Amino acid sequence: MTTSTRGAAKTPAVLVLEDGRIFRGRAYGAVGVTFGEAVFSTGMTGYQETLTDPSYHRQVVVMTAPHIGNTGVNDEDMESRKIWVSGYVVRDPARVPSSWRSKRTLDEELDAQGVVGISGIDTRALTRHLRERGAMRVGIFSGDAVRDEATMLAEVRKAPEMTGADLSAEVATTEPYVVPAIGEKKFTVAAVDLGIKGMTPHRMAERGIEVHVLPATASVEDVYAVNPDGVFFSNGPGDPATADHPVSVMQAVLERGTPLFGICFGNQILGRALGFGTYKLKYGHRGINQPVQDRTTGKVEVTAHNHGFAVDAPTDKVSDTPFGRAEVSHVCLNDNVVEGLQLLDKPAFSVQYHPEAAAGPHDAAYLFDRFVSLMEGQRA
Repeated sequence: MTTSTRGAAKTPAVLVLEDGRIFRGRAYGAVGVTFGEAVFSTGMTGYQETLTDPSYHRQVVVMTAPHIGNTGVNDEDMESRKIWVSGYVVRDPARVPSSWRSKRTLDEELDAQGVVGISGIDTRALTRHLRERGAMRVGIFSGDAVRDEATMLAEVRKAPEMTGADLSAEVATTEPYVVPAIGEKKFTVAAVDLGIKGMTPHRMAERGIEVHVLPATASVEDVYAVNPDGVFFSNGPGDPATADHPVSVMQAVLERGTPLFGICFGNQILGRALGFGTYKLKYGHRGINQPVQDRTTGKVEVTAHNHGFAVDAPTDKVSDTPFGRAEVSHVCLNDNVVEGLQLLDKPAFSVQYHPEAAAGPHDAAYLFDRFVSLMEGQRA
């Protein structure tokens, strides 16, 4: 429930965590009430891309950088058709945006799309709390929605948890569409949309790939109806343990030996397709400054992340799977979490992070070239 109102900055707001911790501040964006999973993002820029990333569906995002909104909002940097976050938490919102590309303030955009937020709280203390206690359910209450603490806490604890959430179909396209190749067309790729970001097919189009974006419910027959040279599985929200349909489609693709690439949720789908488990991280990886090592080259990359779940695969050995040998190709240097997988006997690989990274960094853009190389090899 939200109510649009200007002058929200003077309206009291309360953030209530499911463990009873409470922060009081001022309304930011729409006024009302919202619920979701509290997570934090460490990016100092790129907030517009974060807000419109479908992977953040049903999450309340806490920005660790204190000053947010200073470049306003434009019409070019949207990663999808709308803002997907359930709520937004900032410490010190910009009073006046300063960018020649800005069309409106961030506050106005949040308000227009009905996104309830809160400002003026100690986001550093909130982030430390989430790091210690883990991501958890949260509610933001502002205006007439503010009530006594016990009542608000009870409402937060009734909200659904992220574990067990099947959300891909809620954010994916309902109809197929095509992103044409830029310049000469070299390949055709079927991209299964589990919450795809707009920059992903663009990165492929830059490399001469015509991308056919298909709904999350696409069947194996739908995938091969476009006569693909490669198949891509996108990022997306929710618990990969619920994604039985995408897993079965990917297994059929692996059986045929079609070059395959997965990003984020797609990495977790590949993990499950190979027989590995998945698990929920304590507080996840989110932001644009996460160090990852490509173990196939030894190179360390600064990368963009947004994931609360990870693949449970051994990092110290090659594993035997129903589709041949597989190994962990990338690991996070902060905590040794699996950040990439590759098959050694079939043309398939995936990464847990975001090489398309519209807001940067672009260290991992080479992965799209690696996908092209797989398709070239298959064609040869």
